[in-house]
Amino acid sequence: MKRALPLLALLLAAPLAGQENGIPRVPISPRGAEEIAVGNGTMRVEYGRPFAKKRKIFGGLVPWGKVWRTGANAATTLRLDVDVTLGTATLAKGTYSLYTLPGPKEWQLIVNRQTGQWGTEYDPKQDVVRIPMKVLSRHDHLEAMTIDFLPEDAFRGSLRISWEKKTLVVPYAFRK
Repeated sequence: MKRALPLLALLLAAPLAGQENGIPRVPISPRGAEEIAVGNGTMRVEYGRPFAKKRKIFGGLVPWGKVWRTGANAATTLRLDVDVTLGTATLAKGTYSLYTLPGPKEWQLIVNRQTGQWGTEYDPKQDVVRIPMKVLSRHDHLEAMTIDFLPEDAFRGSLRISWEKKTLVVPYAFRK
């Protein structure tokens, strides 16, 4: 019985061992960030980057017709230093959470006022706007979810969410 206690302590300490030895741990879904200059300010998105890991993503892990956190872990955030148009909606500078409502043929980007929450803590009463997204098929398979900006010029471009075999697109533009 005297040996069981040290063995139990060793087993409980094992998950922390990497940090105690100074070895950084990589989260299963690491954080990602993308920032772009737009007009005289910036747009920045921060999100958890889940991996497909041979799972069916859209219509499986991410079910059709249910609000999705658009990433992993903490809610995805969009920070604006300037006013922008996202799709047809005007957004004032500030910080927002982004969610999506996936469908087999149509998707919506949900811009939400609530910030700082875990990704699954979605409050629809905090929605600012729902914006239709263009759904594109990819020829390749993207293992890690990615959000990026594709600029057309210094004032406009597209926000893109890509994963598995899909890319979802919504245009953005600087508001003077």
